[in-house]
Amino acid sequence: MQRVLGVLLSVSWGGPAPRSLCSPNPCCQSQNVMKVLAILYDGGKPAEEEPRLLGTVENKLGLKPWLDSLGHELVSSSKEGADSDFQKHLADAEVLITTPFHPGYLTRDLVEKAPKLKLCITAGVGSDHIDLNAAVDHRIQVLEVSGSNVVSVAEHVVMSILALVRNFIPAHEMIERGDWQVSEIARNAFDLEGKVVGTIGAGRIGYRVLQRLVPFDCAELLYYDYAPLPPAAAKAVNARRVEDLKEFVSQCDVVTVNCPLHEGTRGLVNAELLKHFKKGAWLVNTARGAICDKDAVAEALKSGQLNGYAGDVWNVQPAPKDHVWRTVKNPIGGGNGMVPHYSGTTLDAQQRYADGTRKILQNYIEGKEQEAQNIIIGLGKYETKAYGQR
Repeated sequence: MQRVLGVLLSVSWGGPAPRSLCSPNPCCQSQNVMKVLAILYDGGKPAEEEPRLLGTVENKLGLKPWLDSLGHELVSSSKEGADSDFQKHLADAEVLITTPFHPGYLTRDLVEKAPKLKLCITAGVGSDHIDLNAAVDHRIQVLEVSGSNVVSVAEHVVMSILALVRNFIPAHEMIERGDWQVSEIARNAFDLEGKVVGTIGAGRIGYRVLQRLVPFDCAELLYYDYAPLPPAAAKAVNARRVEDLKEFVSQCDVVTVNCPLHEGTRGLVNAELLKHFKKGAWLVNTARGAICDKDAVAEALKSGQLNGYAGDVWNVQPAPKDHVWRTVKNPIGGGNGMVPHYSGTTLDAQQRYADGTRKILQNYIEGKEQEAQNIIIGLGKYETKAYGQR
């Protein structure tokens, strides 16, 4: 666990960030045509009917008219397979835009096949789909739209906690079946009031989760992070820091995962750690699927060690149809709150991360400094501790 302690916090707890971090980016200030490759998801009919679904192939983050007016090329299409548009266009793309919700996985092998690539932008928050060490080695800048969906995800976390604790999903499924047996639902329904809730990671999302839990009169709010919250911030939510992870989970009725995925957090919630959870605890993960061991979580849920597991992140996305998290239940038939990866891509969030992506692109094109909070990888070096430097 020692390796993890120094790198859990994704960003600051939410205080003001400096405007810039490094000198202006070298960019395409010449009149050459720049190819921008945007790997988004196929929105189908909903995207045609709802133009605010900006993070889709059809609506292209609203960037196409602007880039066209500047004489640049925007390519937006599929990501799958060796013959996909992702791999075909990556070879001569200068900018790559991806999202955490349907990520284009940029491996070291692909980086080495992209000699013109200078900038990767995550339209959203979380850049673990990019080999960041390879980006450092090849002097490719990596930026994301920090803060664009923190409220959206925090709200989803609280919703998921309530859905599990109140046994809501089996209750609704009962109504859909045409059944009515209150005792079957109530035997595993509880109040959130009086429970101990803890977050792994108290950055922008984790802290907002704590803020939103305050009115529920929980017995205690805990957090596990390498750095303590500023005293005023901790006091505002009356949260106590626990420095040992096993001790932390052993005290919680509900654990929510709100830290980034990197080498130190991959598989963090594994079979060994799950043994230290309170029996019958609930676990919510809207951070990254690979932070939780897929099979260990499933076994803990089937055995009753976990009463419920909810979230929207999967170790592979899109999740295979036979992924165990789609259907696994607790011993009395509930406890599954899994959904597609959408917590951070509400229509409100999509507008924020589309605007932020355009601003990053504009700064790059015009050679202006980027906002420091958005920079993951600068020119040949990490500019954040969020992803666990080599």
